[in-house]
Amino acid sequence: MHEGLLTMDSKQKLRETLKSFFGFDTFKGQQEEIINNIYNGKNTFVIMPTGAGKSLCYQLPAIASEGTAIIISPLIALMKNQVDAIRAFSGTDGIAEFLNSSLNKAEIRRVKDNVTNGHTKLLFVAPESLGKLENIEFLQGNKISFVAVDEAHCISEWGHDFRPEYRKIKQMVQLIGDVPIIALTATATPKVQLDIMKNLQMSEATTFKSSFNRPNLYYEVRPKINATKSIIKYIKDHMGKSGIIYTLSRKKAEEIAETLVANGIKAAPYHAGLDSHVRMKNQDAFLMEEVDVIVATIAFGMGIDKPDVRFVIHYDIPKSIESYYQETGRAGRDGLEGVCIAYYNEKDIIKLQKFMKDKPVSEKEIGHLLLNEVVAYAESGVCRRRQILHYFGEVYSEKNCNQMCDACRHPQPKEVVINEMVLLLNTIKELVKKFDFPHVVAYLMGEITPPIEAYGHHRMPSFGVGKEKGTRFWKSIVKVALFNNFLLKDIENYGLLKVGPLGEKYLADPYALDVPLDHDYEEAGRDEEIESQQSEALDTRLFDLLRELRKKMAKEKNLPPYVIFQDPSLEEMATNYPTNMTELQQISGVGPGKAMKFGKAFIELISKYVEENEIDRPADFVVKSTVNKSGVKVFIIGGIDRKIPLQELARSKNLSYDDILEEIKTIVDSGTKVNLDYHINEVMDEDLQEEVYDYFRTAVSDDLTEAIRALGDDFSEEELKLVRIKFLSEQAN
Repeated sequence: MHEGLLTMDSKQKLRETLKSFFGFDTFKGQQEEIINNIYNGKNTFVIMPTGAGKSLCYQLPAIASEGTAIIISPLIALMKNQVDAIRAFSGTDGIAEFLNSSLNKAEIRRVKDNVTNGHTKLLFVAPESLGKLENIEFLQGNKISFVAVDEAHCISEWGHDFRPEYRKIKQMVQLIGDVPIIALTATATPKVQLDIMKNLQMSEATTFKSSFNRPNLYYEVRPKINATKSIIKYIKDHMGKSGIIYTLSRKKAEEIAETLVANGIKAAPYHAGLDSHVRMKNQDAFLMEEVDVIVATIAFGMGIDKPDVRFVIHYDIPKSIESYYQETGRAGRDGLEGVCIAYYNEKDIIKLQKFMKDKPVSEKEIGHLLLNEVVAYAESGVCRRRQILHYFGEVYSEKNCNQMCDACRHPQPKEVVINEMVLLLNTIKELVKKFDFPHVVAYLMGEITPPIEAYGHHRMPSFGVGKEKGTRFWKSIVKVALFNNFLLKDIENYGLLKVGPLGEKYLADPYALDVPLDHDYEEAGRDEEIESQQSEALDTRLFDLLRELRKKMAKEKNLPPYVIFQDPSLEEMATNYPTNMTELQQISGVGPGKAMKFGKAFIELISKYVEENEIDRPADFVVKSTVNKSGVKVFIIGGIDRKIPLQELARSKNLSYDDILEEIKTIVDSGTKVNLDYHINEVMDEDLQEEVYDYFRTAVSDDLTEAIRALGDDFSEEELKLVRIKFLSEQAN
């Protein structure tokens, strides 16, 4: 390391390293100043958004400095990606190594030899590995250039990926020696920044804070109504583009991925519950563009350098604004188009709150406050970009963001206020102590909540003074007061509101303000459902034409019409207008076999009808929920192929005997052939089978009630069901 100011030779050396090692001609943003600072031996704090070149800030000075830099990183996958990237630049494996629980003894020995011999410039470690006594003793005996704490927000309980081991980093570094520290994070609120600097005891550090604004990203929040259908429509409108869909549960990630695949979209799931080789295979398929969409839990994305992700969709609203910002930050890292859509439903928030009930009190309080910020973001009618930047302590003064969010593109109704803002600010001053957002709104609305009662606020003269304006209005005005910095959040007691200097100035000289009202997602959801129902109305004229075609085809093939397609399938065709084989197979009761056998004439008729009548048909075809039972379907077909008794198949899947027959009927209805002769021959004589078979050959429908009426009491319902399956399998498929 170098004492004092950098010489011109040192600066030249760093620029030459940038060119010779990394292949770049110029630095981005504040990179050069940050690198100079750490190379000059000073503690450095870097707050820089995803995609802005954060990693170079410690990689370059590590390469240029004498000794080995220790890079503390929270994830093994993240370390591996970083090490692979540096080795690719260098062409020498030893230049970057990682030391973690994934290595065996021989590999650990090799890594340590490379450090001792001066080959390794960057040593990536997890905080758990760094804390081991043998590793600390080893590092004490080597030249360490500096320590970089990557993902430094993990230090703070207020950070979205809090890791208790991160809080011990400073004492570990002190044991290694007196070396400079560079802490780096892509998401840090003023509260988290303070926490990081206190914990690492680097209050004198030079802080470099880049703008969190990502002008190429479009932000939108939608009501969570028919979300899967909406997602499919969006992806089909942007086919071939790369995207990530985030969910909060592994099960939902798999369900959505399966539904996308069934709808002709190249998708794969990614979550911690999958085998590691499956995870890696799916991740590589996404990076190599063999898969367009990854459906993931938050386990996916850290350290994934794919610059052309065109959209990030949150099926579930995330637990914090930091998580949301970091996950949306994976879109448009090449500076081109990036669309960020989040689906919001108040029920999801209630579910997240329930998940917190068994957590320690302090963790629960923090969780609720972070969740309140997410709710405020989702519901607010204020520019989304302005809200995100305000959350990270950045002032965004533009009136709107060039219509790069739904709030600016489709503005909410506004109210002009003066007296109401004065009332809000005076009320907060009147409460004397500081209280949070929900408490202030409840006070103005006259709602007796436990905290209101505990503080005796329901007995104050102005309690309920704003009741006639409604909760939605007061939530909206509090947000505007925050964005204008009339109200400030106490940095030591995060979430508690106080009137700031600009608020006092406003009270001294009030003026008119526009307040965009919060979104009413319940109302929007109802409108969307009505619109969806209207767009899914049965086209009775097309339905009649399809029935005529079915009747004609049945006559030609000497089959009952219901064998070709049943009425519910025709109704769905007359609602969704499938015009190719892929879309036809997504209609209930139509599988690949049935589509190939009977479908051609039907899609030709529908295509002609759509063209002649200029039908604006739905762009998406969502597979029915039976898609999620595909595992059961495969299991049953395999069991029948192996001639396993049906009762045994039913028991192994916790189904009744009637249920398994219903499942087999569904399989056959969708066009898959099965052979149940091994079972039917055990329970029925051949001549009785023939009698029932002949009945279904001439029947108008496959309705069992009509079959019992026609055949009398000579046959049980089970026998009729079995022969019906046999008949449909042989004749329809």
